[in-house]
Amino acid sequence: MKAHVLLVLITFIWGATFVIVKNAVEQDATPLLFNFVRMMMASIALGLLFSRDIPRISRPSFVAGALSGIFLWLGYEFQTTGLRLTTASKSAFITGLSVILVPLLLMLFWGRKPTTWTAIGVLGAFVGLSLLSVPASESGFGNLGSVNRGDLLTLGCALSFAFQIIFLGRATERHPFAQIGFIQIAVAAVLMGLTAPVLERTHITWSSRVWWALILTSLLATAAAFTIQAWAQQYTSPTQTALILSLEPVFAWITSYFVLGERLGVRAGVGALLILAGVLVSELLGSSAAIGASADA
Repeated sequence: MKAHVLLVLITFIWGATFVIVKNAVEQDATPLLFNFVRMMMASIALGLLFSRDIPRISRPSFVAGALSGIFLWLGYEFQTTGLRLTTASKSAFITGLSVILVPLLLMLFWGRKPTTWTAIGVLGAFVGLSLLSVPASESGFGNLGSVNRGDLLTLGCALSFAFQIIFLGRATERHPFAQIGFIQIAVAAVLMGLTAPVLERTHITWSSRVWWALILTSLLATAAAFTIQAWAQQYTSPTQTALILSLEPVFAWITSYFVLGERLGVRAGVGALLILAGVLVSELLGSSAAIGASADA
């Protein structure tokens, strides 16, 4: 229960900082450089916090953490770059596809089939994501519009984050979460630093908007959030983790409502409720079914 509550907390942090990151990369900084500075600040913070654990890192734990870090790097590179070329709503929806991709990848590559209730929860969350994130067309159905380069980049982000959730869960089952949490962030930071000058014309304006975005995202949304995720995934399955993380656009919507006064209408409200229902169905009924199946075996 503690693991699930903490995953909900970090999902709230990610949802609340979504608009902050978009404003920063649209106006004052190139996305890859922003991510590099963000990850470097988070790596330094975690290095200080886990100074006793870092010297004990073994080769297997480094490889496990690095693998998770590579997919974390890919996810953020795809997402932040794609966010400049597509709308925030489409980005949120496509990124949320990881809730479907995680159980699908687990089934294809690891032969792990979800329980019936978990599958229903995943489907409910997916439908909710489409209602919450995608504006309705005149026919009443969701209208994604034409697919552009930003959408394809964001799809790469969803796939990368799905693999990151899976490999992070496998890593924390075998190695100390503090080591894995530090390694994945540090590896992502190094890769971002190497690729940013190659893939974009880097620039950053050190405005108050950028400083606040960097402080909030590096300390809360990166250092704290990904360390908590590494700890929590010792006690939750990758599919359950993906479902809980699908609450991110719900929290983004709630934050926009109270902070910015945005009104998204009945459609978005129904979508948010469906995501919540999907999470609850998976947590309450899916977990019980999985425990029962293990007991029978």
